[in-house]
Amino acid sequence: MKKLRTAYIALGIVSFLWGTTYIASKIGAQHMPGLFIAGLRQFTAGMIMVSFFLIRGYKLPDLQSLKSISIQGILLLCLANGGLTWSLEYISGGLAAIIAALVPLLITLFSIWLLKQAKFTKLMFAGMLVGLTGVIVIFYDYLHQLKNSSFAFGVGLAVLSTISWAFGSVYSARKKLPVDIMFNVGLQMLIAGVVTLVICAFSGKFVNPVHAGWATWYALLYLVVFGSLIAYSAYVFAISKLPPTLVSIYAYINPIVAVLLGWVLLNEKMNSSIVLGTMITLGGVFLVNREFRKQRA
Repeated sequence: MKKLRTAYIALGIVSFLWGTTYIASKIGAQHMPGLFIAGLRQFTAGMIMVSFFLIRGYKLPDLQSLKSISIQGILLLCLANGGLTWSLEYISGGLAAIIAALVPLLITLFSIWLLKQAKFTKLMFAGMLVGLTGVIVIFYDYLHQLKNSSFAFGVGLAVLSTISWAFGSVYSARKKLPVDIMFNVGLQMLIAGVVTLVICAFSGKFVNPVHAGWATWYALLYLVVFGSLIAYSAYVFAISKLPPTLVSIYAYINPIVAVLLGWVLLNEKMNSSIVLGTMITLGGVFLVNREFRKQRA
């Protein structure tokens, strides 16, 4: 019972803190390649956590477990978080968070496909239509910007990142490894950080951090401590104790936090279309998620 209560507290931490990381990532991506920021963030946080456990006498997992941990880290942190942070070079933090709000819907689809936990129903289909309608309402104000190849590329990156995160979440829920949860988290971050930084080196998305301004360093420090060490650890703990569809409720709260903070701190766009579209999108996602939980119950 205590672990279950702790899991709900962890879910609350994720729901709020990850909403703030969109803004911190946006600030950092204005002065440094987003993919490089993601790599530095994961590598630094991973090094801290793995070093902590190795000093305490923990041994590295067997090769089979390391393989699963690597896949989880690459799906959730290298592809999903790295791609989403990269997208912030081209789109606002609030818009990225709204796109990422489709995670629960996608987790439901992947759970039906991979875990065979429910069947696709008419109500789920209706919820998907409602959610997509909300996205259309949001993008009505962005139609003229979609002609801009950089903006369209950013949107595409955010969508692909969201798909990778949803798939990675379901994959992680299926894998119960004989490894301490937090040690697993550290290894995921370290492996993903190394892979992301190698990609940056070969793709040219690499800069000398010394030349970054103080705003970038503060943003990076916030992402390492609150986004990775605290929030990602809380996410992995929550998803190990609670159903993926329940944990995905954080995606309802993240965009609200991100849009409000983006509007207040970065003067990002905020109007009736964005507010209405966000509510419609979250409503559609809620319908799909509720139907899925109802079937499982």
